[in-house]
Amino acid sequence: MPRSRGTVLIYLSILLSISWLATPIEGNSGLGSGTVVYAESAHIGTAAASVGASVFAGDKLDTEQVRGGLQIRAGAARVALTASSRLVWGAEGASASATLTGGTAAFSTASAKAFVLHAGTATFRPRGDEPTVANVTLLNPRELVVRCSRGAVLIAVEDDVRVIPESTAYRVVLEPEAAAQGTWGQNPPHPPARSKFIWYAIGFTALVTGFAVYEALESPDRP
Repeated sequence: MPRSRGTVLIYLSILLSISWLATPIEGNSGLGSGTVVYAESAHIGTAAASVGASVFAGDKLDTEQVRGGLQIRAGAARVALTASSRLVWGAEGASASATLTGGTAAFSTASAKAFVLHAGTATFRPRGDEPTVANVTLLNPRELVVRCSRGAVLIAVEDDVRVIPESTAYRVVLEPEAAAQGTWGQNPPHPPARSKFIWYAIGFTALVTGFAVYEALESPDRP
């Protein structure tokens, strides 16, 4: 199972990296709206998602457990869901946003203001106007895993803001004091008083592989 999940993340990273370069930056008809560019065993609300369908703030999107996948273009951003994933589409000003409620969502963009992803009490956005590819997996309401394969991503929980650099991955525990009491036993970690979350660096093999393939595809020396 871990090996299979790693393969899915490799393909997802490659897909978003390539599609960012292959797609011109276009506006959508509504602020924050998006257009489905790939759908398999996926839904918008209770209806089957199809290529060309529009998504708007408040729409609930999900993918099925077997072979489910969904990719949306929203202005300068691409957003993708893997199998067994759920999110609620939204808008923040002129930017698209989404709230992940289960599974894994990934995004790619080259604009700091193109997209915002919420997961639990955390918010993720590109750090700057550079090519950025990242994904977030929601393990439960208090725990998640974030990986950044290109560029850098900001994670913010209230006023606690940190940078996730390129080619790094972290397991994040939200509400650390409450989580520590319930899951860490007799010797829980003690985060600084101002910390709204604690994080731990984890292995990055899957997305490093995807990033390496991306670099090979974009090399000027390629055939």
